[in-house]
Amino acid sequence: MLTIKSFTFNPFAENTYLLYDETKEALVIDPGCYEKQEKGELLDFITKNDLHPVKLINTHCHIDHVLGNAFVKSTFDIPLWYHEEEEAVLQAVSSYSANYGFAQYQPSKADHYIREGEWIKFGNTQLLSIWVPGHSPGHLVFYHEGSASCIGGDALFRGSIGRTDLPGGHHETLIQSIREKLFALPDNVVVYPGHGPSTRIGEEKETNPFVGKSAFS
Repeated sequence: MLTIKSFTFNPFAENTYLLYDETKEALVIDPGCYEKQEKGELLDFITKNDLHPVKLINTHCHIDHVLGNAFVKSTFDIPLWYHEEEEAVLQAVSSYSANYGFAQYQPSKADHYIREGEWIKFGNTQLLSIWVPGHSPGHLVFYHEGSASCIGGDALFRGSIGRTDLPGGHHETLIQSIREKLFALPDNVVVYPGHGPSTRIGEEKETNPFVGKSAFS
C-alpha cells in the first residue's frame, strides 16, 4: 500500500513528498530542504521508519523544489530524475540562488530524463509520468491509480493554478495541460500540490476559477 508523507520546507512553504510502500523502498519528490533542521527532519523520518530511498524525482526544477537535491542525492547515493526540458531551469538556479538568500545552494545534475508515459517504479509501486507544461516547460505530475493520488507539483492548486510569469512559463499552455491531462483523471483523485493543501480533481473541475466550469461558462 502506498503511503504519502509530506513535509513543508523553506521560506516558499514548499511541499516535499516522501512516498513508500510495504517494501520500505521510497521515492523523494521535490526536496525543498535547505536549512540543517529541515534536512534533519527528512532524514530522521526516513531513519526512524527504516525506509530505503531509491530515486530522487523533481516534478520541475524551480529553486524552491530543488534546494535539497544535492543533499538527498549524496546522502542516499540515489539517481536524480526529471524531464529533459527542465535541464536549463535547474542549471539556472545557481545564477540566482544567492539573490533569494540561499548562498549555500549546491547544484545537481540529472542521471535520467523522464519521458511522458514512463513508469516510475519502486518497491511494489509504480507511478505514471504525465507531462503538464505551462508552469515550467518540462513539468511532470505522477499518478498512482491504486490509491487515486497524484503528486502535482505546481500545476494545479486548491482553487488556483501555478504561476506562469517565470521564464519558460506560458498561461495558455498551462490551462490546456490541466484541462486535457489532469482533468482526464478520475474525479476522486487527490492532488498533492507543491504548495498548500491537497484537493480533488472533481472539486477543481467544478469550482476552480481558472480552469473550472465557471471559467469557461
